[in-house]
Amino acid sequence: MTTDISHLTPAELIECLADPHWRLHNLYWVSDKDGKEVKFVPWPEQQRFLDNIWFRNVIPKARQRGFSTVVQIMMLDACIFTPNTSAAVIAQDDTTAIQIFSKKIKFAWDRLPEIVRDMFPLKYDNQHKLEWKMGSSIVVATSARGTTLQYLHVSEYGQICAKNPIHADEIQEGALPSVDQRGVIVIESTVESPFGIFSDMVRTAEATLLTGRKLSPMDYRLHFASWWDADEYETDPGNVVISTEDNAYFYRLEGEIGREISERKRAWYVATRNNTFGGSNEKMWRQYPSTLKEAFTVSTKGLWLSEQMAFARRQGRICRLPISMDYPVNTFWDLRDNKVVWFHQRVGPWDNFVDYIEASGEPYNTVVKEMFKKQSEDGYVWGAHFLPHDGNTKIDGAENIKTPQDILHDLGLRNLHIVPRIAHLTTGIDLLRQDMANYRIDEVRCAPGIRHLDGYSKVWNQTMGIWSEGVQSNGHDHATDAIRQKAQIAHELTSLMGGGATTPKRRNRSGMAA
Repeated sequence: MTTDISHLTPAELIECLADPHWRLHNLYWVSDKDGKEVKFVPWPEQQRFLDNIWFRNVIPKARQRGFSTVVQIMMLDACIFTPNTSAAVIAQDDTTAIQIFSKKIKFAWDRLPEIVRDMFPLKYDNQHKLEWKMGSSIVVATSARGTTLQYLHVSEYGQICAKNPIHADEIQEGALPSVDQRGVIVIESTVESPFGIFSDMVRTAEATLLTGRKLSPMDYRLHFASWWDADEYETDPGNVVISTEDNAYFYRLEGEIGREISERKRAWYVATRNNTFGGSNEKMWRQYPSTLKEAFTVSTKGLWLSEQMAFARRQGRICRLPISMDYPVNTFWDLRDNKVVWFHQRVGPWDNFVDYIEASGEPYNTVVKEMFKKQSEDGYVWGAHFLPHDGNTKIDGAENIKTPQDILHDLGLRNLHIVPRIAHLTTGIDLLRQDMANYRIDEVRCAPGIRHLDGYSKVWNQTMGIWSEGVQSNGHDHATDAIRQKAQIAHELTSLMGGGATTPKRRNRSGMAA
């Protein structure tokens, strides 16, 4: 099935084909949700996106809102009618890439009027790429490194970030820089995790939007699409039981969005949640968010400390904490390239984490200098400093082949202790989860550390489709490894500190006090 343009005179056809608005509303065919071939006419939300498109665009969205379709049709149209235009679609895996190419790109190209295809003959056509003789091309793959693009669409980036961080990094470092500053990038996805590159991009775009400042070509414009403004997301409420609790949710939502949620839409939401997602609110928030805030209130089953952090927040233990000058400050470390230090005071039954340092790639003297600066400003004294098991491992290339413990001692730290290595990492994680019941964390000074605790993730097993009992190296593991030293030494902490854990200690304002 193709568009009938036989009624147009040659002059009219040339005039129409010169107008991208006409082309996008008249030339292309797509497959709808029922698998039927239909003329592509942008939905209201698709047209809003086209009217507001920017150089850089990020789209957190509900499922099946048509953004992939409109972006890919837009890119195909640009490649056909603008010589020497290069476009790429990045998919999560090769199977998906082949499906996107076949069912979206090639599908639309094959159904263009023959006269149009004859005007723009192909040079190359396979299951991943179309290339035209006038120099344009569009490819669907899992990577786009090593080429220069005018258009890039990254599909389901949130899912890639949550389940394949290595692929996510490759896209960030390889594909995104391939687009010229005046080129167009569109990144769209459901929000699969509150952490990761996609979520960070969304939050940054939201923060930029809230400032009201004019966007630069390198700033991402935020486009959000919920479920409630999609006409098709409704059903007969006659056979759906909408509980009082559900109606309370919809009333609150109406207040937030400033519009009514009809009975038919309420019925669709409840039926989808109960029948498709087994009654899981979290899965609805992830796949069909009502607001951008709700999109980040997602399932945390892949996060090691989700329950402990949620419990701490409910109890108000992530809060503002004073640094008491009457109690010593202990530190707990991670010594890898991303050096991390948690500052701790034992006050009564509580383990107060009152400050935090992370120093990616910095030498030990930079970290210690910052520690003494903080000590001088706040007037406390040091208790003990706890290093992980590799703290007494000699560093090759260091002067006299010193250990980190030796180096820190030379820099002025005293009362240094090595936390013994445990046989299994999961044992240490279990100790941390138990120990966290007594933790209070300063929400301002320790904000980066809190974010890392929230993001401490298990490893996604792509083959089995489950979370495995490992730790994902996603940048959040260093801070958690540092605070885990506290849990692993908790039973010995009071004796190692000489009884000073809960007893006020005489103040010593010396910058080098240990």
